Amino acid sequence: MERAWMLFDGDCGFCTKAANWVMARDRDERLRVVPYQMAPSPPMTPDLQTACAEALHVITPQGRTLRGGDATIYTMGALGWRLPARLLWLRPLRDLVGFGYGIVARRTRSQTCDL
Repeated sequence: MERAWMLFDGDCGFCTKAANWVMARDRDERLRVVPYQMAPSPPMTPDLQTACAEALHVITPQGRTLRGGDATIYTMGALGWRLPARLLWLRPLRDLVGFGYGIVARRTRSQTCDL
């Protein structure tokens, strides 16, 4: 089975903790969890590297690139939470996940991150 790439910021403590949490729960090995700073080319490109500095990214086995909240929802489904993930793809829930992701992402990039 082809695995998706989950690319996270390896320099961010919160992101690293979240990635470790995902790896511990990925019993079916559906995700290849890698700090974007260490990702090989392919899938890494200069444009993707720039984008990964701003948000979590998932590259699906079909080659689709998802970022931020969408990458989070995909990850939930890959971990086996398919029904909640399907519901979260629906609007306005998808927009709320993206909004919440943005709040957390801004917080983790600030000097006062305590997450």
